[in-house]
Amino acid sequence: MISWYFAAPRRALALICLACVAMLAFGMYLQHVVGLEPCPMCIVQRYALVLVAVFTGLAALTGQPVLQKTGAALALVSAAGGAYTAAQQSWLQWYPPETVSCGRDIYGMIETFPLQRAIPMIFRGSGDCSKVDWTFLGLSIANWSFVCFVVFALLLVVLLFRRAR
Repeated sequence: MISWYFAAPRRALALICLACVAMLAFGMYLQHVVGLEPCPMCIVQRYALVLVAVFTGLAALTGQPVLQKTGAALALVSAAGGAYTAAQQSWLQWYPPETVSCGRDIYGMIETFPLQRAIPMIFRGSGDCSKVDWTFLGLSIANWSFVCFVVFALLLVVLLFRRAR
């Protein structure tokens, strides 16, 4: 199965893209059907997931190895950023801050503050980011997000450094 996956980089990139789209759809389900409100760190993870999906999807559409490697490299950077944000949120959930303060939502921050101030505020998170609303097999959404980003990153590293046939 692993040789089937890595035999065609376009297939591997397309499967990563499809997995990202499925995760985004599940996030929309949790938000709009279950009623869970995403925190700023969740929004950043969604954007990272969108970037991974876009870069791998575009790389899968091209037949040129250079463009595939470029797309995989950009997707790897995006997956690393998503994993970092998910790890920060997991840390906040495991070790919640002393005072819980619900910050503004991401859209309120961007509308109220200049972009230079809003971006760091988004990455800081708020009290909402430490709240665990949903778990599966004992892991929160942030934990699962971290696992998925790390798996995507590992698959992309293998794709980037494998020998061309």
